[in-house]
Amino acid sequence: MAESVYKVIELVGTSSESWEKAASAAVRKAAKTLRDLRIAEVSELDMVLKDGKVESYRAKLKVSFKYERE
Repeated sequence: MAESVYKVIELVGTSSESWEKAASAAVRKAAKTLRDLRIAEVSELDMVLKDGKVESYRAKLKVSFKYERE
């Protein structure tokens, strides 16, 4: 069986509506420039506040993709 190697990067997605949409935005954007995305793990959720109200939701993700030979 062939061995595989995967690279893991961290991304932060934002949304004015929800954490789910923030995470989806990060994956959608990454998929435009990275191939063979495998796993996305939400590692942290937070919010940006302004005047005591939620301004935006942020989701930090660890995303893995297959590392290819040069």
